[in-house]
Amino acid sequence: MSLDESVRIYESHVGMAQEEARVNSYHDYTHKILRRIKDAGYNTIQLMAIQEHSYYASFGYHVTGFFGVSSRSGNPDDFKRLVDTAHGMGLRIIIDLVHSHASNNVNDGIKDFDGTDYCFSHSGERGYHS
Repeated sequence: MSLDESVRIYESHVGMAQEEARVNSYHDYTHKILRRIKDAGYNTIQLMAIQEHSYYASFGYHVTGFFGVSSRSGNPDDFKRLVDTAHGMGLRIIIDLVHSHASNNVNDGIKDFDGTDYCFSHSGERGYHS
């Protein structure tokens, strides 16, 4: 892939990238979805909601672990194989990271981590991103 080649991004959510009524795995995504994306002419995949999150119905945007991949779809080695396989196919990977969607729950998120309500998130209207 040359640097002057246009970027064609396929936005995808690993957990929802299948037809069955279950959360998809990194393994199945690697073996069933990557080739379809490549064959459709894309050269970049934007993976949504990869970070660990507490509430699946949020589609992964109540992030509780910014430095860990979601265990719902497998383990870190499974995710590394997905990325390595994609790179081997000439596909770039962008990991969608949205800091303003961190879990605001003090029990599982980073809100009030340092004892304040303004370091990682804010109380009231300023801290709510509608």
